[in-house]
Amino acid sequence: MTKPIRILLVEDSPVALTILRRVLQDEPDIEVVGTAPNGEEAIKLIPQVKPNLICTDLHMPRMDGLQLTEFVMEHFPCPILVISASVQDEDTDNVFRLLEAGALDIFPKPRTGLVTEYEKSKQDLLARIRVLSGVTVFTQRRTFQDKHSTTVTPAIPLPPISLRRDIRQPQILAIGASTGGPQALHLLFQRLPSNFPVPIVCVQHISEGFLQGLVDWLHRECPFKVTIAQPGVVPQPGVVYFPPERQHLVISPTGKLSLSLESPVMGHRPSVSVLFKSVAQYYRRSCVGVLLTGMGRDGADGLLSIFEAGGITIAQDESTSVVFGMPKEAISLGAAQQVLAIQDIAPFLLNRVFQPTSV
Repeated sequence: MTKPIRILLVEDSPVALTILRRVLQDEPDIEVVGTAPNGEEAIKLIPQVKPNLICTDLHMPRMDGLQLTEFVMEHFPCPILVISASVQDEDTDNVFRLLEAGALDIFPKPRTGLVTEYEKSKQDLLARIRVLSGVTVFTQRRTFQDKHSTTVTPAIPLPPISLRRDIRQPQILAIGASTGGPQALHLLFQRLPSNFPVPIVCVQHISEGFLQGLVDWLHRECPFKVTIAQPGVVPQPGVVYFPPERQHLVISPTGKLSLSLESPVMGHRPSVSVLFKSVAQYYRRSCVGVLLTGMGRDGADGLLSIFEAGGITIAQDESTSVVFGMPKEAISLGAAQQVLAIQDIAPFLLNRVFQPTSV
């Protein structure tokens, strides 16, 4: 039999701790191997219980969930799911500070705190636990280039000459991501210069209510403007455009940003593939598609459309993906010319694809 998922629960509320244990106890593939009332006690337990996943509250005495996440990711990396009443859709600062520190995901506690409300969200919680418990995480190192720097990242080795395609100078960069995407986008965007020479259009699958927080966080942390797309706008160089919630983002036949309420694709609206296919149709050989970490296969068909149109296609590799679903599907279709670690995507774009203008 497969070994059960070993969970360490870090929670200062006895009531919430009891409810969480009750939610998890009947699952044969999940075992609560330890509990702690704060981050300090959790750190003592980690070497003993060797968890596959840490589920922690945010606000706790002595050492809170953010401090615990930072410590764990620096000293003995382990997947972390934050379960807290302070990660609701109005708590975006908390959410993205936790993700930046290395937490893989967040799960808002039911606002009422009642057992019946936990039961309603039980399947969602269990699904997240099962996905995140199998993720490989790495020591969090603060060695990325300064977010205000315009210095081009040092060159990386060129790919084989056979992968160089006869293309026009790319005119747009399209990016798709899902689970683990906010962290991947944060790292990627921080490594691009403020004078990035083309527009960036991006779809990130994210829970409803968190989009504006994601946009605000990336805009604050990264060297260029990050905004929500408005219909009829001609995309501008050095600006990142995300679609509004519950709307597809497409490039119109006149090259302007357009929004669509067409049906969800593979359960997603906005859909990465919808964006990628419209980019391929308008820009043809003059586009670049990047498919990052995520569950499912949204974006795989769209990346293939960019490849078939003659554009450049990149998929994030398995070792740095939180969930190697979407990139794996694209690779299996033969849609990805390059399979790169997340930290290598910006150097590849800057040294092999784009040539930023001087400041």
